[in-house]
Parts: sequence; structure tokens; C-alpha cells
Amino acid sequence: MSPEKSGPTSVGPFRHPKRIVKVRPTSDTKCGAMKTFSDCLAERRDLFAGADYGPAIDRAVAAVVKTIRGGGRVLLFGNGGSAAQAQHIAAEFSGRFLLERPAWAGIALTTDTSALTAIANDYGYDRVFERQLRAIARRGDVAIGFTTSGSSKNVIEALRAAQELGVVRIAFTGNGGGPVAELADIAIVGPSGPSWKVQEVHFALGHILCELCELNLTTG
Repeated sequence: MSPEKSGPTSVGPFRHPKRIVKVRPTSDTKCGAMKTFSDCLAERRDLFAGADYGPAIDRAVAAVVKTIRGGGRVLLFGNGGSAAQAQHIAAEFSGRFLLERPAWAGIALTTDTSALTAIANDYGYDRVFERQLRAIARRGDVAIGFTTSGSSKNVIEALRAAQELGVVRIAFTGNGGGPVAELADIAIVGPSGPSWKVQEVHFALGHILCELCELNLTTG
């Protein structure tokens, strides 16, 4: 494919040249020969093999249901993909998962950029969740921390604060559990390996948590 010819373009009162974009033919792609879709799928078939997450999830469901019935809140946090997971589960609580029911207070501590940057600037990144949690958590709330390594310092600090405040601590972790598993009232320990493996298990378990909470709160 021939590159697009460059030429001036107007944007408001300014004129600047178009970028030249070179498109590489698809036949020049080499990474496909190293790994196939089937290879990637095969890596995921055994993600739940040999693991019994049922007892820990049942305890987490009981804790969340008790908190919501008592008018409490679920506070969630994590970094990177785990931040997205925290926001995802918070949205399932405040919106809905499958059933029509009242809104529940699911709050992700990963979304307020003003708070995150101010706290990181003034106190350090390790305290970005801990400081927010101290501001809004009440005794009997539930704090859910996500970390694939089990050793994210800001998740550890938040769980320590939750312990001081009388907040129920749930950790979604992996790679043996790490320090967060020791701090949590309920530790849900995913597989060992790269972050994506742990995240994909957390994703499925998060949906199971939401579904079971919804069923317990709407039919129980």
C-alpha cells in the first residue's frame, strides 16, 4: 500500500502538514507463527483446575449481604487492571448484575483523580486508598482489595486501615496470596503466574460474587 501523500491541512486558524502513515502488509506479520488462538485458549482451560474457591466466595457473599442489609457500603480498590476490576464490581452493585432490585452502595476508590493525585503528591502513592478509606468508611462496611501479586503496598495500607476501622476485609489476590492474604478476613487466592491469569480468574469470581449477592438479597 502506498503511503498517503503529505500536504497542508487546516485546523481552525492553523495550518500544519498531514502525517505520513506507512501501513505494513498483513503478510509481513510474524508474531502469528509463534502462537495461535488455540494455544492461547488452551492456556485458559485449566485456570480453575484444582482450586476450590467456593468456601471463600461463600464467606465473601455472606459478608457483603450482611453489610448491604445493614445499610453499609462496599469499598473497592486496586491498581491497573485490578483498578478496572474494582470499578467493574462497584458498577454491578450500584447498577445491577442480572436482577431488577434497589441500588447498592458500591464505591471504587480508584476513580477520583483529584483525590488520587492530591494524596499521592502529599502522602505518597502507598496511601492513595488508605486515606480515602479513612475518610468514608464506617464500621461494618466491606473493603475489597484486588492485587494479582498480593503485595501491592497501597492495597496493604488500605487493608490495615480497614482493620483499625472495624471494616470487613476481603482480598482478591494471587501468586500464593502474599501479605494481603494475611491481612484479610477473607482471602480469595487465584492462580500463580502472570497478571492476566489471575485477573481472568478474579473477573469470573467477581461475577459469581455479584450474582450470589443479588440472589441472596432479592430472594432471601
